[in-house]
Amino acid sequence: MTVLRPRRAVPGRALPWPAGRRCAAVALDLGSARTRAWAVGRGLILDVPTVTFPGTGASYPVQRGAIVDVRGTARMLDRLLGHRLPRFTRPLVVLTAPVLDGYAYRNAARTAVEVLRPRGVVTVPAARAVALAAGADLSAPQLVLDLGAHLTEVVLLVDGAVFDARRTALGTTDVDDATPAVRIAEAVADMTASMLRQDGTSLTADALARGPLLAGGGALRPDITRHLAYAGARTVPSPHTAAVRGAALLLQASRSRPRPRPRPADPGPAGDRGD
Repeated sequence: MTVLRPRRAVPGRALPWPAGRRCAAVALDLGSARTRAWAVGRGLILDVPTVTFPGTGASYPVQRGAIVDVRGTARMLDRLLGHRLPRFTRPLVVLTAPVLDGYAYRNAARTAVEVLRPRGVVTVPAARAVALAAGADLSAPQLVLDLGAHLTEVVLLVDGAVFDARRTALGTTDVDDATPAVRIAEAVADMTASMLRQDGTSLTADALARGPLLAGGGALRPDITRHLAYAGARTVPSPHTAAVRGAALLLQASRSRPRPRPRPADPGPAGDRGD
């Protein structure tokens, strides 16, 4: 599988959209700290703080992996992406989602994304998107450790689907003198141990033996990763953008999939042909 390589984004602002370039497909990662968007044929077009400005100062519409302000999220998306989409284009959107937020998150996200007038919205678990970006063999059990800014998830994928998951509302932005980095590693160890205890199969153990994937901004922090004592653990390329790149791979696959050819019409009996 080809791993997409992100186009360099300027921190804090979006890349300019080239004149005349149409965008019919967008991968979107609405993180608690940053929002990222990837356009097929263009690359990473957005990597900015997840913040909106309702007129009374800055507001943060996504917190701890939950969309707490749907209207604010819609305003943010309209401000950041609305003018970058050609007026008469209705994009297909693939949206990453935290594994354990379920229907509530997906419903809120779909409602917010409607501001972009999409022709369709598909959600994908962020852990699956990370595994796709890493080119992981999804035919075998895979453990994904997603170390985010406000949320840490431990997810077991089996045949590419979520088999088990744990999360804690603790992320890299919480690390300070009162909350040392080792606390995140300890939380990951506790969640993994819980999976092992409750798994009536060998799937979790098999995934650990293969080595987990490390993703999220926390995967770039040695003060966290050095406390993760997992043999064979590997950090995915550009771990902070892995989720949106994996969603983009799904977009590319959907666009390159050949459309079924129409079946030829049955000519019927010779006497019905009019000859």
